[in-house]
Amino acid sequence: MTSAPGARSTSSGASASPSNEVATLGGGCFWCTEEVFSELQGVLSVMPGYSGGVTVNPTYEEVCEGDTGHAEVVQVVFDPRVLAYEDLLRIFFTVHDPTTLNRQGNDTGTQYRSIIFYHSPEQLLSAERVMKEVEREGIWDDRLVTQVEAFQAFFPAEEYHRNYYKQNPGQAYCRAVIAPKVAKFRKHYFQRLKREVTQP
Repeated sequence: MTSAPGARSTSSGASASPSNEVATLGGGCFWCTEEVFSELQGVLSVMPGYSGGVTVNPTYEEVCEGDTGHAEVVQVVFDPRVLAYEDLLRIFFTVHDPTTLNRQGNDTGTQYRSIIFYHSPEQLLSAERVMKEVEREGIWDDRLVTQVEAFQAFFPAEEYHRNYYKQNPGQAYCRAVIAPKVAKFRKHYFQRLKREVTQP
């Protein structure tokens, strides 16, 4: 992974050892995608943050203004022996709407764009393969607008964004938007959830 000068960090909280892999994905509000991916078997850590723009160490407020060029993303460290990158992408394409340009529900702006930042030529090929598969199977009525770009730098979001859904389950956005999405995800991918998530 590379980093822009002065970047806070490109770490996502767990060691990206030779046996682990890193994925950087943008699918709308990172509060939603952080919770979903953190519950999957094989995922070691999920860090919300910003990627794809020109501003070094952007703040949440700056990203929300839409002038930094960054997207809200999650950086996922996972064990490919448990969860293949292509399977992670298949899940990614079902937990957000990849057919709406710069929009997820009521969240609008380039910071909410659907985007994959690939970390290797192999990830690029996988992204292209899975996107063709998703369109061929007609999972969505409209064509994908997901962007695919080479990873350049990742800037972790402020501390209060981390584990946001777990820390703020009663917050209005969490109740109205994230909770239904997480419930649907858990039902659909029950067999892929970590043991502690599946327990009553």
